[in-house]
Amino acid sequence: MVTSSVSKASARERLLEAANELFYGEGVQTVGIDRVIEHAGVAKASLYNTFGSKEGLVCAYLEFRHERSRSRITRTLTRFRTPREQLLGVFDALGEAFTQPGYNGCAFVRATAEAPEDSVVRRAAENYRTWVRGLFTDLATAAGYAEPEELARRLHLLYDGAEQSARMDRDPSAATTARAAAADLLDAAPLTGPATAG
Repeated sequence: MVTSSVSKASARERLLEAANELFYGEGVQTVGIDRVIEHAGVAKASLYNTFGSKEGLVCAYLEFRHERSRSRITRTLTRFRTPREQLLGVFDALGEAFTQPGYNGCAFVRATAEAPEDSVVRRAAENYRTWVRGLFTDLATAAGYAEPEELARRLHLLYDGAEQSARMDRDPSAATTARAAAADLLDAAPLTGPATAG
């Protein structure tokens, strides 16, 4: 019984690792399920028993990418003392991703490029985007900005733009440029009061 669950976990991990490598490197639509199975070295039944379908595997892959991004950003933000510094620190975390070997843009943009509007794949990507926007909003609120939702929206646009520039222009310094633009935005944004400024 224990051996079976260990094997299943191992097959799940291998499938996720294979999906991450192939889907991120080549695209969700391009890579067929048989290639993922072959790359993972598992039986086809393992994929269907664990994820149900290719769509289920794609969602698990996106959740894996979401958790990895959240962990990287959260870890980076521990280096900063104030919410304002943490708002800028999000761009430092983004810059770390850009310098990773094999950086190939935003996994969520790539996965949803051809996904139907009502697909679970699109919902998985929306969950990630909601988390990023929520992080910016929470930090902007904690920093004492008067319009945290609007500021978060603008910071999120810089975040998205930096990701596109890093991939399309092969420019890892895009995060630094976006950080500088974010600092200008923060300097210009109204505060609720000087006592609450972070």
